[in-house]
Amino acid sequence: MKTLIHRFSIVLAAASLSSLAGCDGGTTEPLRIGATMSQSGAYVTQGSAARNGYLLCAEDLNRSGGLLGRPVEFVIYDDESNQARAQALYEQLITEDRVDAIMGPYGSTLTEAVAPITEKHRFVHITPLAATSSIWEQGRHHLFMVLPPADVFLAGLITLADEHGYQRVAVLHEDALFPHAAGQGAARLANDKGMAVVFNQAYPSGTTDFSAYLQEIAAADTEVLALAASALDNFVAITEQLKALDINVKMIGNSGAVDEYQQALGADADYMFGLSAWEASVPLPGSEAFVAAYQERFQRAPSFHAAGAYGSCQLLAHAITTAGSLNSDAIRDVLLNTEMTTVFGPFKVDKRGYQIAHQGVFIQWQEGEKRVIWPPQQAVAKPIIPMPSWQER
Repeated sequence: MKTLIHRFSIVLAAASLSSLAGCDGGTTEPLRIGATMSQSGAYVTQGSAARNGYLLCAEDLNRSGGLLGRPVEFVIYDDESNQARAQALYEQLITEDRVDAIMGPYGSTLTEAVAPITEKHRFVHITPLAATSSIWEQGRHHLFMVLPPADVFLAGLITLADEHGYQRVAVLHEDALFPHAAGQGAARLANDKGMAVVFNQAYPSGTTDFSAYLQEIAAADTEVLALAASALDNFVAITEQLKALDINVKMIGNSGAVDEYQQALGADADYMFGLSAWEASVPLPGSEAFVAAYQERFQRAPSFHAAGAYGSCQLLAHAITTAGSLNSDAIRDVLLNTEMTTVFGPFKVDKRGYQIAHQGVFIQWQEGEKRVIWPPQQAVAKPIIPMPSWQER
């Protein structure tokens, strides 16, 4: 099938894969890849999409002959967006289920929670959706980042604001690992550009009423509002409360642009900005076929979380195939020396496993559509700046 071969071009042809079966003892038992994903709890929107990405990747691998001549099977548990449960499940996957390889959960918080377990057992851990730099600053040897670093998640918003002459920036972020890194990265970039950070605060996870923060932001004559959170509900609630309080700023951007945001808000999502680590409109090898296959399989368009999981699975398949083995050190060495572009985007890491090639794109919702507006070389539309006031929409 032409689309399948194109979509999974990094994997060797079926005959070549089958010829490697002897490298893993000649078994035809399934090659089992363990993971957890947040199929309930605060991260369910992102986690469900990522789980779908893993499953589609396994199906494509099996159509191409599997890995090392063995069919691929994902063992995916629901971690309920809970750190303690994720830790227990990864220990179970490795010591009781005895999976052959593992892939990461959703997000920086859960990745930080399970990384000590995967390190202890010396399992290569490609994490599709964790981006907080501090996770890679603790001397770990088997952890690999795929996303752009969290510190640059709001760079598009700050860069565009600076280009349009805006000077007064407010940063509001959830008090959790990834949002803190993304929020402080935005504040540092604004300071570096000589902009004034007039508000920079964290709110406790689980907050639903943001009105006090938003009134302070309005009182500070904010022009640009940068938002960072792990839970989609936060962005929806903040937008609804900005409208209810009739607070207008020139630009509002968040750290995660997903379709569910626009679906929840309708026209009120228009003119908002957001970081997307991947968009279907950005030409990448196999992306068009991936989007079509995902749409057919799951009856919805893929988010960057789905593409991130699929692309990370591509990387693991490439590393196992190139190593010709499930030996963790051999797989690690391949990844440390890999420079390639997956469905998700460019991949290259430094000696820590820290991503240095992927920067993502910034989008703006325009007339109900998500359009890439930054960086210029990947833009499909021009940004609408300043945003119309609530009364003008």
